[in-house]
Amino acid sequence: MGNLFAKKSMNKMMAEANEHGVDTLERVLGPVQLTALGIGAVIGAGIFVLSGLGARTAGPSLMLAFVLSGLGCAFAGLCYAEFAAMIPLAGSAYTYAYATLGELIAWIIGWDLTLEYAMGASTVSSGWSNNFVEMLNIFHLKFPLWLAYDHWTGLRQATDMVARGMVLSSHPGMVPGTPAFSDAMDALKAAHPPELVTQAHALLNAPHLFGVEIGINVPAFLIALVITAVLVVGIKESAKFNATIVAIKVGIVLFVLGLGSHYITKSNWGTDWHSFAPFGVGGIGLAAGLVFFSYIGFDAVSTTAQEAKNPQRDLPIGIIVSLSICTLLYIGVAAVLTGMVPWREVNIEAPISRAFLDHNLAWASNVVTIGALAGLTSVMLVMLLGQSRVLYSMAHDGLLPKKFFGDIHHKFRTPWKGTILAGLLAAIVGSITPIDDIGKMVNIGTLLAFVIVCIAVIVLRRTDPDRARPFRTPWVPVVPALGILFNGYMMYKLGIWNWVRLVVWLIIGLVVYFTYSRKHSTLQQSLEAKESVEIK
Repeated sequence: MGNLFAKKSMNKMMAEANEHGVDTLERVLGPVQLTALGIGAVIGAGIFVLSGLGARTAGPSLMLAFVLSGLGCAFAGLCYAEFAAMIPLAGSAYTYAYATLGELIAWIIGWDLTLEYAMGASTVSSGWSNNFVEMLNIFHLKFPLWLAYDHWTGLRQATDMVARGMVLSSHPGMVPGTPAFSDAMDALKAAHPPELVTQAHALLNAPHLFGVEIGINVPAFLIALVITAVLVVGIKESAKFNATIVAIKVGIVLFVLGLGSHYITKSNWGTDWHSFAPFGVGGIGLAAGLVFFSYIGFDAVSTTAQEAKNPQRDLPIGIIVSLSICTLLYIGVAAVLTGMVPWREVNIEAPISRAFLDHNLAWASNVVTIGALAGLTSVMLVMLLGQSRVLYSMAHDGLLPKKFFGDIHHKFRTPWKGTILAGLLAAIVGSITPIDDIGKMVNIGTLLAFVIVCIAVIVLRRTDPDRARPFRTPWVPVVPALGILFNGYMMYKLGIWNWVRLVVWLIIGLVVYFTYSRKHSTLQQSLEAKESVEIK
């Protein structure tokens, strides 16, 4: 059992980081590209998708939810920066745990990161599809509901559309978008009249497979495959593609802040604490756990450590600068969104676009929709990039099949097989699973990774205090302890079912570890060989 917690030598890791050859990654990324990768992953889902879900959970205090999430990420980000500069390998939190907490914990984190990145890309592909459908509406093109959403989301959309028409016909003077209209819609859907159900299914008009109504999010499936192809072609090309998209979407976010600030109604923020935070501190904590997904991205920067020109200097810059910029933008957009639209009426699927539509700014809504498409595209790119690099690192340690996940394409110099597998997984899950369910799963997995990285910094400061640290996390152990506290609290607020999903996922991972990974681990094999020599 002692070997389960065997640690990988820091000296061996540094030697691996300095290796060159046909089976190693190419060092081509500088601080600007790394910061752009961080912004590319962070700005997207939080603003253009999950801000709507967060507003329904926290009300106007969504601003504080982003502050809480941002603090948790800031504390973890400082810990990531220390490790990224000290151990410039592609495995991110997996590699850091291997050096400090042992192989079994490293495996758990690596398996957990698979949940973060692949499922994160699935969530974003689903959000991308929502905005793609909105863009088609700009040109008066209709996409069949059962091909634009997974079955559950498509049925919900159809139900909302039918309910809206029924409320308007029964209350001709009622104005859509008002609190009274929203209450009437909620009451009708809660009553669940047979005609509502019948008309919703008729509008969905979905085919049946073995007697079961089906729905497939085709745009989500296709965009995941396109991004996968870009990543296979090469890291240079992927970085250029990402930088272009980042410039577009940051411009769109500044546009939202500038124009949206002119349509803020201060009363929408509430007149007292109760109206500002209708669900209290608990609601803020829950929303922080939900919108935490918005910040996933800065840790993906650390997965490109073996492709950074000067990782000791540039990785901390990429992590900290991207996180700082994105936190300020998120808080600003949360304030504008909840100021433009009463929190009960914020649209969950495309909150920013619909907010401008509510103010008869169709042209602005169109700009935001196009910006959201660009933003979510880069998020998927960085998520799938991070996933393939973690799989590559695990494969080089023998915990996954090296011939598959560690295989570098002779021309493109990318781990192409692992990239294709991760992309296919994201495409399939994103096309058949509701966005809110995937998002919650991703959040709890990422929070666990952050907690373990914070623990690892404290451990390594005690076990190897003299190790050279190009970047040092300030105020250890206070900063890592705060990271554990903040991120642990957000994990707690995500609820029992998300814990159940996480435990089930980790149990599956342990089965894989004990049936395959432990037997093929290069570290375990070297330890066994050493013990055999000592016995002889």
